[in-house]
Amino acid sequence: MKKQPLQKMPFIVSTLKDLAKLTNYSLMDFLTCDPDANKHGDNHVSRQVFRGHYVPVTPTPIEAPDYIAHSQNLFHELGFADSMAQSADFIRVFSGDISFVPVPMRKVGWACGYALSIYGTEYTQQCPFQTGNGYGDGRAISILEVVINGQRWEMQLKGGGRTPYCRGADGRAVLRSSVREFLAQEYMHALGVPTSRSLRLYVSKTEKVKRPWYSEGSRAADPDILISEPVAVLTRVAPSFIRVGQLELFGRRARKKEYPQAMEELEKIVLHLIDREYDDVIEPNLGIEKKAVVLAREFRSRLISLVANWIRVGYCQGNFNSDNCAAGGFTLDYGPFGFCEVFNPYFQPWTGGGRHFSFLNQHVAAERNFQMFCSALRPLLASHPDALKQLDALQIEFPALMQVAMEKMWAAKLGLDTFNTELFNELIVLMRQTPVDYTLFFRELSWVPDDIGPLKKSFYTDTNPSGEPIQSRPEINNKEIDERWTAWLTKWKSLISAGSPGRSNETISSQMKRINPKYSLREWLVVLAYQQANTGHYAQLRELQEVMSHPYAEQSKEVEEKYYRLKPSALFGVGGLSHHSCSS
Repeated sequence: MKKQPLQKMPFIVSTLKDLAKLTNYSLMDFLTCDPDANKHGDNHVSRQVFRGHYVPVTPTPIEAPDYIAHSQNLFHELGFADSMAQSADFIRVFSGDISFVPVPMRKVGWACGYALSIYGTEYTQQCPFQTGNGYGDGRAISILEVVINGQRWEMQLKGGGRTPYCRGADGRAVLRSSVREFLAQEYMHALGVPTSRSLRLYVSKTEKVKRPWYSEGSRAADPDILISEPVAVLTRVAPSFIRVGQLELFGRRARKKEYPQAMEELEKIVLHLIDREYDDVIEPNLGIEKKAVVLAREFRSRLISLVANWIRVGYCQGNFNSDNCAAGGFTLDYGPFGFCEVFNPYFQPWTGGGRHFSFLNQHVAAERNFQMFCSALRPLLASHPDALKQLDALQIEFPALMQVAMEKMWAAKLGLDTFNTELFNELIVLMRQTPVDYTLFFRELSWVPDDIGPLKKSFYTDTNPSGEPIQSRPEINNKEIDERWTAWLTKWKSLISAGSPGRSNETISSQMKRINPKYSLREWLVVLAYQQANTGHYAQLRELQEVMSHPYAEQSKEVEEKYYRLKPSALFGVGGLSHHSCSS
């Protein structure tokens, strides 16, 4: 793939014409279009897509779009003027109307197909045709690629309308789920966790769709009513949106020799991924078999680091299928996600997720996704036995490397130079038995307290170890629990002193606070934000956005009182808040 010269941006982007000058459509220019598609983008009916990397699709604009919020941080990184977010042209384009855009911007977007693997097992039955040829971007339509200061960004509308992969659905996203993803992407970026980003969020003043959801106060596992919700369009941004499942689709087709161009299409998508995400670490003059091995090694490193970071900040992906795993090694698809409050190794916000995708099992799910990534590459290495052996070795090494990364992460959260298994295991038991709030506990520990008093701020005294509220927990303050916590704290402080005798408590505390965030994107706070947004009031959403832009900072007393809190006991077990379905 011949790379276009990278354009340095000498000016602030303040108009659509400015933005048009930065466009560079690498995916549509290099990859293969579905030969059965309407080239002008009129491809909105659910159908099988047998070949090609993408389908041209014109997004379906939402009715009467209204500005809610934009990411000022991302706007500034991209060189966009803040005024762009509310300009008429910008609102038209990023609410789905690209019919009028200036050249060289294009009046058609694209959607991509991908395969599905769940925990390392290939599936096709989720596709309405039972073949796997109808699974892909059902409501996500990319409309733009730009190169800004040497960095390529793809801009994608989530909720942009039907595509051939919509599986009979309406192609829309509701305001509730859009608010969640808008906030979560930028929060994760502020935490220092690789992620797709949120550019801006618009809602329709008039258009609504029906979705199953929970009645007020419902404690059912699954939604129990059908509600009418405003539709919204979120623009998410990333270097690319290539998924492991996307590579899998072409790997499966090449393996089965489904059509003469199958191997060529696999090679092209792999080379395109390298160009988009790994061109700085993979030499361009290598053969495809060597490139594939280096690609797998680099992806493995990113994936391991990503999952360790998820655990560090309390994030649970909820549904870590291969199609929800970005091949660039960052967080993608904030659907059934959540942040751990009451510590539970099996925390799982999604009712359909099960233990295999739960909080402390995410490293295993990552390993399974890496296996599927390697499986997709194998057809390219069929005539290169040495490369296949190297690929096998990369897979075999994954668990050990993951363990090293996890131990390094836990040591950093605890302010230790080296991981101590005994101390860690004792802590996990205490955190479950007490129980404690994951974020509050590690933040209070970061002060290096002299006694357990400050740690008790993180104790749920009216909650049992499973996270469900009970009338009282008098035993939480009894002498035995206090003594066990005191003994653990004493052992921890002695290990810190022994490991780094020259470090002061202030230095240790400062280092730990850079690892352990103070503020977590708690679901009950997000619910308040989107409930207000449903009534046309966005103050709570914008305040939450601002607070979560500085998750490690000691903010004002008012912010601390409002956001640095335990989850209220009355909210445990409430559907749509303590757990939720995938409905969005």
